[in-house]
Amino acid sequence: MGADLIFGLPDFSAPGVATALVLTALRIGGLLLIAPAWSAKSVPMKLRTAMLVLFAVLLLPTALATTDRATLAITPATFLAETAIGFAFGFAAALVIAGAEFAGELMTTTIGLSGAAIFDPVNNTQGAIFGSFMQLMALTLLLITGGHIVMIEAIAKSFSVLPLGAPIDMQAGFLALTKAGGTIFATGLQFAAPVIAAILVTNIALAILGRAAPQLQIMSLAFPLQIGIGLLTFAGSVGLIVHALGEWTTPYGKTIDAFVRGARVATVQTTSVQTAPRLPAMSQGAAVAPSAEGR
Repeated sequence: MGADLIFGLPDFSAPGVATALVLTALRIGGLLLIAPAWSAKSVPMKLRTAMLVLFAVLLLPTALATTDRATLAITPATFLAETAIGFAFGFAAALVIAGAEFAGELMTTTIGLSGAAIFDPVNNTQGAIFGSFMQLMALTLLLITGGHIVMIEAIAKSFSVLPLGAPIDMQAGFLALTKAGGTIFATGLQFAAPVIAAILVTNIALAILGRAAPQLQIMSLAFPLQIGIGLLTFAGSVGLIVHALGEWTTPYGKTIDAFVRGARVATVQTTSVQTAPRLPAMSQGAAVAPSAEGR
């Protein structure tokens, strides 16, 4: 199933190689459509297109190694399947950024800074001040740990478990992704929990003090006190948030594992969920991040 190599690249005139190139580009295109950093509006479309072509050519030998070129065909089913696989890999990483951004929006509302909008350079929109901060911080940590490379490596290793053109069960795969989407709210609430708890205790204390001593006019100090305590609590919890976001490869791997196990039902009918092999890139996700940090 291999292709003749010319200067280390497949012979594009060989049968099935051009079809494999298109399908590989579709899988990578699905990733670039939603993956953090790769899908940022600040990245010019021409540059994104160039990266798509470059990655497709570089990953083509890996894709051909596990593909029967004689059976490859560009059909609506394969078009959607390959795009869906890449989209799922990018969506799993986008969940991490979305969870951090949701936490920032919760903290902005709780502290009382909802009216303080700030420009979001990633999406070219106006957003909550803490929401934009958390989004940029999560994106920075993802890039520092080599997340943009981890996602491309995951696509490369996906060809061994989801070969080009193979039928997949998109319903089961995206059902697993939908369930994983709930982590946005769980993660956001966990990150924002210290600030929410501190503001809640502050408001309760102010309410009790205001009822006990109405002449003190406590409510006139409530707003600045609420903002001050919220900012101090957030500053104290930033270290924990950074540590948690630094381990993003673990939930990323679990999300992709869930998608692959569901999607592979159509191609591996005799393999049970308990014995199905995990996606190599994700089972090694925890090992990839430390080496990326060294870069």
